[in-house]
Parts: sequence; C-alpha cells; structure tokens
Amino acid sequence: MFEAFSLKETLTATMVLFAVIDIVGSIPIIVGLKKKFGKIEAERASIVAGILMIAFLFIGNKILKLIGVDVNSFAIAGAFVIFIIALEMILGIEIQKNTESKSASIVPIAFPLIAGAGTLTTTLSLRAEYHDINIICGIILNTIFVYLVLRSSNWLERKLGDGTLQVLQKVFGIILLAISIKLFTANFAQLFSTYVKF
Repeated sequence: MFEAFSLKETLTATMVLFAVIDIVGSIPIIVGLKKKFGKIEAERASIVAGILMIAFLFIGNKILKLIGVDVNSFAIAGAFVIFIIALEMILGIEIQKNTESKSASIVPIAFPLIAGAGTLTTTLSLRAEYHDINIICGIILNTIFVYLVLRSSNWLERKLGDGTLQVLQKVFGIILLAISIKLFTANFAQLFSTYVKF
C-alpha cells in the first residue's frame, strides 16, 4: 500500500477535502457553539470525524456494490454535490448545517459540520482517481488541521475577521468548482468508453 504513496495525490486529496470541509469558513459557527455550550471537545470531534471519513472510504464502496452502482457513476454524482457546494461557497449561500444539539463534540461538529454528506461523498469520489493511502493521508492531515482550528477558533476569528473569512471561502469555492468539473469529465469519459462501443 505504501508503495503507491504519492505526494502529489496526497496534496490534491488534502486540498479537495479541505475545501469541502471548509473548517475556516465554519469558524463563526464553531465560535457560536462554543458560546452556547461553554466548551468544545476538539480532540473527540476531530477523531470521530476522521474515523467517519476513513470508514466511509472503505465501507462506502461495499455499499455501492451491494446496490449495484459503480465507482465512476458515484464519482459523477459526487462531482455534482461538490459543484453545488462550490457554488454555495462562491455565491455566499449558507450550506444547511444542523446546530440543534445538546452536545458540542460529535454532533453537530464531527457530524455533519466536518464529516457531512458532502465530505463523505467527496471521500468516496476521490477513490475513483486516487489510491487509498493518499486519500487516508489527506484525511489525517485535514483531521489534524480541524483539531488545530477547533482549539484556536476564538483567536482565529479575532485575527482573520469576517472579510478575510469570506475571501477565503470564495477562493476555495473556485478551486472546488474546478475540481468538480475535472472529476466529472474524467469519470464521464471512463463511463462513456465502458458502455458506448463503436
């Protein structure tokens, strides 16, 4: 497995997941939850989110086989999800996040704020193009970054400000939009060559 490690693939997977998770853009939500519940369990939230993403990376494919859907078709569906998330980030539309909870660790921070439907779909979609070890490394790097952000959310909000956060969100939205188009075209070409014979 480690022979398939690629720094380029790891960095790409890390950036894709970073853009989808959008933990920087979620800082105002995290700060609000901290004020509401008093304390955020950064370690617990980060570990659970990481486990959810890694588990779905492997279990998700088995679920697809069970229902008779190939990885390329799912990747195209994932590309549409990423495309919509990117549009929401660029246009400044709030992605629906459930904050009605009595806990500020697993729910709603680990799920659905970090490891939400978009993140899990993206994780499995990446598997159509990248090796598992590179995606896992990307997940681990994002989990570490999420932990650091959760630990220092108040400080980051004071330093960055709303304007900077909005600019970052739009920049990552554009990157995500380009990645979703690439993911769609690559997997559509694969499906086309598989099912259409001349």
